[in-house]
Amino acid sequence: MPAIFKLRDKSFEVKHGSTVRIALQRINIEPDTVLATRNGELVTDDEIVRDGDVIKLISVISGG
Repeated sequence: MPAIFKLRDKSFEVKHGSTVRIALQRINIEPDTVLATRNGELVTDDEIVRDGDVIKLISVISGG
């Protein structure tokens, strides 16, 4: 069962076993532009993606 990454209205299936950072790069999302959460808790980019995970991605907004 793959893991699912969700960003706004898009969903991406990713293989489990890699880090969040590597999974994001594989689906062409720059890791520094999003925050990843699992079950409402922040996940670091070196966290291993587990089988069946649903990772919600929140866009990072910066300004000056």
